[in-house]
Amino acid sequence: MYFVYILKSQNHKAFYIGYTYNIGKRIKEHNASLSPATKRYIPWQSVYLEGYANKEEARDREEKIKQFGKVYSQLRRRIRRSLQS
Repeated sequence: MYFVYILKSQNHKAFYIGYTYNIGKRIKEHNASLSPATKRYIPWQSVYLEGYANKEEARDREEKIKQFGKVYSQLRRRIRRSLQS
């Protein structure tokens, strides 16, 4: 199973969108500064997760979230509301 995930920096207002087959390992990699795109904003926490049967579906969903600002902004609003609860 593959996952599309959104991480939120615990010290900044930054979010990161990605996909992986091993979510636990991937979050550890982000928090260990192994990803150049995210190392400036560590530590990260997972705030959103979607599961997909195969890599192509997960990659397509990740691209759609990144391409379509309205989808991403709606997800960010949902995430912020859930974190405030």
